[in-house]
Amino acid sequence: MLFYRYRHLVLIISIAVLIGGCATSIVTTQTPARLTPASATYKDLVKLPKSKGKIRVSVYGFRDQTGQFKPTPASAFSTSVTQGGASMLVKALLDSQWFIPVEREGLQNLLTERKIIRAVEQQRPDIEPELPTLFPSSVILEGGIVSYDTNVKTGGLGARYFGIGGSGEYRTDQVTVTLRAVDVRTGNIFSSVSTTKTVFSYALEAGVFKFLTFNRLLEAEGGYTRNEPAQLCVNEAIVAAVIHLIIDGIESGKWFLENPDDYQSPVIQGYLKERNELLSLETVERSEMLRSASEPVTK
Repeated sequence: MLFYRYRHLVLIISIAVLIGGCATSIVTTQTPARLTPASATYKDLVKLPKSKGKIRVSVYGFRDQTGQFKPTPASAFSTSVTQGGASMLVKALLDSQWFIPVEREGLQNLLTERKIIRAVEQQRPDIEPELPTLFPSSVILEGGIVSYDTNVKTGGLGARYFGIGGSGEYRTDQVTVTLRAVDVRTGNIFSSVSTTKTVFSYALEAGVFKFLTFNRLLEAEGGYTRNEPAQLCVNEAIVAAVIHLIIDGIESGKWFLENPDDYQSPVIQGYLKERNELLSLETVERSEMLRSASEPVTK
């Protein structure tokens, strides 16, 4: 009988202990530093067939061209996207095994160190100079992060019955990067690609707000939110741009596969199919727009 008299109090204490334990486990959860998880696009990059010869390329910068800052009150001075696009691009070029990037973003630091080495060699005539000449690149890669659109798509769903219910919301942002290859000898741009990646965020909530008796109220709530890291989405868009750039270079004859039969590999054919489907869709949309524009207006 005593339990039934105080069953509401026992229920409230149990819920409070459960919520407190969950909160404590969330706060105290720690994970060690590890390598950045590999996305499906990155796996496609490292699965590309081997090239006939690696191309020496230079990257002077891969800037944030959006000019956007995070909305207040989160931050009035922090940018919406990462400023390390050049580092991401260089890593993607190295991991592709198709290019040999040469240092250009930190060129002044490199030249300073070479001057120091030459100064030491001049003071030590017994040491033979071992400083080789810097290699030039045959291709310059230019481009940047051109847009970061927020709230491209939003939505949600919720339900509540007698004070018990839950809801879910989602939001998608979109980041777009462009990458172009410039021939150093002529200055001609022989390839230019643009890739887009969606940044997905969602929130799930559930709660109880119910009067157990006329003067006893039960209230509990919980939720879970996940925001896809924007820098990982930027990195994935850059990796996709490198893949498309390699395939464009193969088709235009700027670089070649070690084995020509590898052109039929699943990775290359998959990206060619994606590009062709996009071009076909754009052609159909353009035709529909022209047809609708040519139709007479009826009152």
